[in-house]
Amino acid sequence: MVEQTQVIVVGAGPVGLMVAGELRLGGAEVIVLEQRTEISEESRASTLHARTMEIFDARGLLDDLGAPANEQMGHFGGIPLDLTVESRFSGLWKVPQTRTEELLCSWTTALGADLRRGWRVSAVRDDGDGVVVTAEADGRTRLLRAAFVVGADGTDSTVRELLGAECVGESATRELLRADVVGIEIRPRRFERLERGFAVAARNPAGVTRLMVHRYGCSVGARSGEPSFAEVVRTWHEVTGEDIGRGRALWVNAFDDTSRLLREYRTGRVFFVGDAAHQQMPSGGQALNLGLQDAVNLGWKLAVGLDGTADELLDSYHGERHAVGSRILANIRVQTELLLGGPQVESLRRILGELIAQEQVRAHLAGMISGVDIRYPAEPGSHPWLGSRLPDLPRVAATAAATPREGRAVMLGFRHERVAELRTAVRPWSHRVEVVSAGPDDRVGDDALLVRPDGYVVWAGSEDETPSAGLRRWFGAPRSVN
Repeated sequence: MVEQTQVIVVGAGPVGLMVAGELRLGGAEVIVLEQRTEISEESRASTLHARTMEIFDARGLLDDLGAPANEQMGHFGGIPLDLTVESRFSGLWKVPQTRTEELLCSWTTALGADLRRGWRVSAVRDDGDGVVVTAEADGRTRLLRAAFVVGADGTDSTVRELLGAECVGESATRELLRADVVGIEIRPRRFERLERGFAVAARNPAGVTRLMVHRYGCSVGARSGEPSFAEVVRTWHEVTGEDIGRGRALWVNAFDDTSRLLREYRTGRVFFVGDAAHQQMPSGGQALNLGLQDAVNLGWKLAVGLDGTADELLDSYHGERHAVGSRILANIRVQTELLLGGPQVESLRRILGELIAQEQVRAHLAGMISGVDIRYPAEPGSHPWLGSRLPDLPRVAATAAATPREGRAVMLGFRHERVAELRTAVRPWSHRVEVVSAGPDDRVGDDALLVRPDGYVVWAGSEDETPSAGLRRWFGAPRSVN
């Protein structure tokens, strides 16, 4: 017997859960398959950036997130960088990955996603009209069929391997060891480049010390599993001279500077998000934030695409996010060289430090790392916000606050006499788009803006312009209305 659903998401880490939640907001039936039986206890990522926090705010998730610590100072390759940007969520927000995963798990399942733990995918077959997934669970083989599948199963993606999706880029040349350790007392180290290697040590309020260490010139070899704590102890001593052998490791892992990007984020009816689409060295939390933003870009598009009228919209996922991924991987490669390169990079670090002190350079790097400077290809037009996220307009945000939480697009009307016209134009798409009267705002310029569910402006118009073409482009064929 083959079980039917609309979308199958493989992987229930933060990225898979995010895309499943977005699909549910769009009205799609979703089954999430995860081979782990419990949420991971390893908080590999611990940083959320401004754009991700804006998304969480739009979805009403911040109250449940609590009050994470916020820091304005980040880094670029270990060189201090002020991450101040034009956002209410400027800077770094320190949230353990376990907490992010718990939050998104609760949100997604409350929305009605069917999360199945202990299911291991063993085959994926796209027959052109749908995708059949074979999974093993409770000692039995199960068959499921969906219109689309999303591979959100991480760096070692089973879905990617089964489909033979091609990754291009650079193989690993350097490796770092990482561990969370209790029972040690060592001084903090923030991106220290020492004579023999690179070291980081940061202790959290619970008394757990996060260590990262790399010994210069150490080659990357094949591993059959995670490194031992004894290897971390030995390498830490070689690099810093400190003995941490009396500590106890909560978990240990190794990661490297592999830099690879899927050639295509879409393979037929299968889409890839997060580390399944791009492999990179963790640097300032960019990998997790990149993946979460992949998920928000894709989720609403797949929900629209289920009616079969929006294939161009589905292709836009690759067109938009592949370019962003390529740019982020490039900055991470530069940072990796600055962090882990030998003495030959010191002159480059000094010059870059001087450049970062220039406001234009600082703002450019902060916008890229935080995700607030992303600009997608948009419809022709002169409005400066086209393709960019809607700027933080407090009164407008308050007026339209419920709409993003429901995963709907917003048609903002900034002139009261125009709102009735907009409602008439939007009516065939009213199941996807809400018209909101925002009142006059001199910063806007035009009297109407169409904002996608992920917060990006895709159409701007004045009284003699109709939004019908933009609505069809982004939300498929209109529905008949009485």
